[in-house]
Amino acid sequence: MEKTFTVTNEDGFHARPATALVNTAKKFNADVSLAYNGKTVSMKSFLGVVKLGIQKGAVITFIAEGEQAAEAIEGLSETMTKEGLGE
Repeated sequence: MEKTFTVTNEDGFHARPATALVNTAKKFNADVSLAYNGKTVSMKSFLGVVKLGIQKGAVITFIAEGEQAAEAIEGLSETMTKEGLGE
């Protein structure tokens, strides 16, 4: 299962929103990844997410597999909206 977003936050993925997304991903029994610009990292790795250098206008995709894949994607979608990160 996957869902794509366009990052709308002026600051992109800086520490606070990256932390919120990683913490959300860790709540679910699923393998959750973030794909951006030809690279894929675990959504459970703060450093991996931040190192991607995601800026405003970036198109990102969350990919989830496992028992709670749908719930993980829904949770990440809610966090993206709550943090004002993208649509």
